[in-house]
Amino acid sequence: MVELKVNLNLELVLQAVDRLKITETVYIAFPETSTVWRRHWRRARDLARRLGIGLMTVTKRGVVKVRLDPTPYRPRGSATRTNRLLLEFEHRVGDSNVGGTTRVPLMTAYRQDALRCAAAIRSNSPLKLAEMRTTTGVENAAAICQRNVYGWFERAERGAYELSPKGRRALKTYADVLAELNGARGANT
Repeated sequence: MVELKVNLNLELVLQAVDRLKITETVYIAFPETSTVWRRHWRRARDLARRLGIGLMTVTKRGVVKVRLDPTPYRPRGSATRTNRLLLEFEHRVGDSNVGGTTRVPLMTAYRQDALRCAAAIRSNSPLKLAEMRTTTGVENAAAICQRNVYGWFERAERGAYELSPKGRRALKTYADVLAELNGARGANT
């Protein structure tokens, strides 16, 4: 069964999904000149593959090109991405992220480690990296301070860091997260 429309759009995809109730072999077809197809052909192809729908395009001369045959979708897992995600959740303390569009940066395990480092520096400024690593328990403290992703750290001398004004503001902004991190560390010791 083939659903043919002038453009690749949601209506075409929804009709094709409805046709899957009748038959297993469903194609969507549209002109090759469709702007959505030209801009997003990879994503459109992946969507059709996930839905088990075939794809056809029609040239200006009326030649039909089969771009994708319908097959049952079998997702391929990515062990690397899965492990990375599991490590993130294992390392993160609490869940201070709010769903939806909040314009508040996500609290990641990396940001929590950077906050631990910043709090340690606030107590003992400037602080040597080796000392920071032992007091915070953050193994990658050196990389966090040296990369300075958030702009929170300033190099005071070789191997020692202090807080930037942005880092001092971050400690105030994330005071609740720091309290949660300190409470979790107290529970673990």
